[in-house]
Amino acid sequence: MRHSLAGRAENAMQARILAQLRDEGPLSKAQLADQLQVSRTTIAAEVGRLAELGLAAEAGPAASRGGRRSTMVDLSSDIRFVGISIGATGLSVGVTDGRLTVLATRGTACDIRQGPEAVLAVALDLVREVLAEVGVDRPMGAGVGVPGPVDFHRGVPVSPPIMPGWDGYPVRDAVSRELGCPVVLDNDVNLLAVGEQHAGVAKGARDFLFVKIGTGIGCGIVIDGDLYRGVNGCAGDIGHIRVEEFGPTCACGNTGCLEAFSGGAALARDATAAARAGRSPALAALLLEKGELTAADVGLAVAQGDAQAVQLIRDSGRHVGQVLAGLVSFFNPGLIVIGGRVTGLGHALLAEIRGVTYRRSLPLATGNLPIVLSELGDGGGVVGAARLISEAVYSP
Repeated sequence: MRHSLAGRAENAMQARILAQLRDEGPLSKAQLADQLQVSRTTIAAEVGRLAELGLAAEAGPAASRGGRRSTMVDLSSDIRFVGISIGATGLSVGVTDGRLTVLATRGTACDIRQGPEAVLAVALDLVREVLAEVGVDRPMGAGVGVPGPVDFHRGVPVSPPIMPGWDGYPVRDAVSRELGCPVVLDNDVNLLAVGEQHAGVAKGARDFLFVKIGTGIGCGIVIDGDLYRGVNGCAGDIGHIRVEEFGPTCACGNTGCLEAFSGGAALARDATAAARAGRSPALAALLLEKGELTAADVGLAVAQGDAQAVQLIRDSGRHVGQVLAGLVSFFNPGLIVIGGRVTGLGHALLAEIRGVTYRRSLPLATGNLPIVLSELGDGGGVVGAARLISEAVYSP
């Protein structure tokens, strides 16, 4: 079994070298010196120290640029990070290398309402399976995401509406104790935003919003390349913006919240009502067959051309677009990425969200604003979790 445990970066220059290697691949010392605007002597000294810490390694000579040949530098091939992405109804875990390439993953259905001990036990069992698969007994660090507000500095969830029993539970420290490595905890939407920034359609975007439509609805905010968490870690909790004065009661206790109209649980509720009232033959047939409906079933009914199911999707998209139009006028992002389980509803939902957002926003703010679906799926949370812990390990 390999130990992947090593030191951490000792200073800001080492952290910048590691981040550069993570995001761009192997570079020569000359390229590093150019990109970071320091002398080759400084680079050589810091790379030597990173090699001693087990974080970087020299990897043969670079192609000649005339004069003395520079040496290639790469991240240590021993670095392994763990990503754990916990949603309301399922979780996925994975192991990555230092460049955040996913080496192995596992996923399973799991109900967040079973509480922290039960859910984390399931997650840690899967982590041990993937670590065994890649031949590592202790990773260099792990990132964890949960579907609710998080106090990032304390590593605990804070009064999460859909996570009974998790309020104040020391998730970060519990996972750190079990895996024997540093851990960071964040909100699941933040992980997805960071994953999208690293490996998805937002690669290279500096200012964007990642909107997750799953059981609940949340938004990851990236400003000038960095995640914005807000003072208490609940920035982007857009599911609880009120869209109508009167409406269904939300899990948070208020009425008329976006989540209570457009979240996955709300779609399932409305689909069931439509099936029972005989307004939708396709949904009625699915309800008879399965006993209960999910948001995904609405997508199946849409594919069968069911008019009522199409209307449900349009209503859902209209409410999301209504909130996004306000965010666009306020934040002026360069890109909006839509992800989460409900993206299985695909283009019908996207078309409605786009239409309403563009219609209701200022033309200047939407003049060149792409609104696109994420292509990463569940893997985005694992990559985002690994990226967050890489930032902690690679920084002094």
